[in-house]
Amino acid sequence: MNRRSFIAGLGLASVAGGCLAPEGGGSLRVLTYNTHHGEGVDGKLDLGRIAAVMTGSGADVVAVQEVDVVTGRTGRVDQSAEYRRLTGLEGRFGKAIDFQGGAYGQMVLSRWPIADFAVHRLPNPRGREQRIAVSARIQPPGRPAFRFVGVHLDATRDDSDRWLQVESLLSTFGSLAEPVVLAGDFNDTPESRVMRRALGRWSDASAGSPEPTNPAEKPDSRIDFVLFTPVPGWSVRSSRVLPEAVASDHRALRVEFGFGSASGA
Repeated sequence: MNRRSFIAGLGLASVAGGCLAPEGGGSLRVLTYNTHHGEGVDGKLDLGRIAAVMTGSGADVVAVQEVDVVTGRTGRVDQSAEYRRLTGLEGRFGKAIDFQGGAYGQMVLSRWPIADFAVHRLPNPRGREQRIAVSARIQPPGRPAFRFVGVHLDATRDDSDRWLQVESLLSTFGSLAEPVVLAGDFNDTPESRVMRRALGRWSDASAGSPEPTNPAEKPDSRIDFVLFTPVPGWSVRSSRVLPEAVASDHRALRVEFGFGSASGA
């Protein structure tokens, strides 16, 4: 099956949040997935079905939240290594906290080399669970390089920490010369003051076809996003929440961008 047939089979042909990129201009497929440390809503720990969602999406880059590395609750498995093995993608893990003898955090997976990987500790003035962003410079062959940022913000009802965390993201990534793509679990909804603040700088790739992502079985809340710097030559070709409803407590969000013309970094 060729790429066009594969995408059509996934139902990803609709345009969302922007104009259709010129035919042949190239594309970038982004996936964000909160994996709930590999445990599905059925209580089963199964990294294989998580990886199947990633590979089945055809994603070029993936922001993965809630990854365990050799923790007690998930059998001392290095989940970051397993996701690299199962998907065949390059990957980097960033630790948010020490947990049950191991580490818990996020990772970036990429079809292309990952450069300048970094972990960014986000504000945590109330001493809650430490949150981070992970970032990397990605260079698709023959296309502009971009900064890819994985995000997982505070989950408490009070949004004061999330507000400060978005301010930190804006301070770190809001003025970069290269395009920025932020993908992850923001733990807030589009109309919230937190997301309105983020959307003052970045565009919501799913704005044209918004779908809820959480909880996985019957989603009614949109808290997972792909945001991007609105720059000439980039457009959103499609946005879709994937139908897998068991592997994690979130559904995965897939966005395809188009590049208007080929150019180097």
